Amino acid sequence: MIDQAQILLDVSIALILGGILGLEREWKQKPAGFRTNMIISGSAALLVSLGRIVILDFNQVIEPDEMSADPIRMLHAVVVGVSFIGAGTILKSTSNQVVRYLTTAATILMAAGIGITIALKQYYLGIGITLILVIINYLFGYINKLIEDKSDYESSDENSSNS
Repeated sequence: MIDQAQILLDVSIALILGGILGLEREWKQKPAGFRTNMIISGSAALLVSLGRIVILDFNQVIEPDEMSADPIRMLHAVVVGVSFIGAGTILKSTSNQVVRYLTTAATILMAAGIGITIALKQYYLGIGITLILVIINYLFGYINKLIEDKSDYESSDENSSNS
């Protein structure tokens, strides 16, 4: 049987790693910040762990040949549910057709992936992916801003020379 203390530890680790992602989003004042990413990552770890318990429990009651448990369905359910939350963070302006917060939606999905990773006992992978995503969001976000600022400067330069 799966130890409840181990699940609690896994969920706690996932909450912490999701919180690290969320801090970066919070710092940039984006939707779905600290608490949201924590909860999504922790809930993904919890749901996968509970799915493992359900499979083990049913294997004790029903003959394994009679049960068609598909662990991939658990992952699918988490991804679909979290994607729904992520889609809710995306905003599209109808006036200038600008789409915003796609990175936040992607970060939410990754937080779920990290939770799943921890539930499957892949601790180094979960920690590594968390660090990589924080670097991507922070460092490349900074680089992206520099590029946007440079492009805004160049386009205003072209407009002033055309006048």
